[in-house]
Amino acid sequence: MFADLIEALKTEGLDMSWQDFANCRGADPDLFFPERGASTRTAKGICRECSVQAECLEFAIVSSEKFGIWGAMSERERRKIRRERQIAVRRRQAG
Repeated sequence: MFADLIEALKTEGLDMSWQDFANCRGADPDLFFPERGASTRTAKGICRECSVQAECLEFAIVSSEKFGIWGAMSERERRKIRRERQIAVRRRQAG
């Protein structure tokens, strides 16, 4: 199933090769997809030390990933970035 997802993302033009270098590779997924109200400290700590943190975060933002910790940010934090980017685009278009 995971291989099917990777293949589907490749066909959408997204390069997923950064995942091969991710610190989370092989880690417990529950750390990155915690239950509501559970701590995200450990997952974010793993992400902050990762060499592909920026690529991971950008993937989650561009693909509108709704769940989990990606690039050391929660969905709420990523949503804020998406809003800020949308505002910046509108300003450039208006000005």
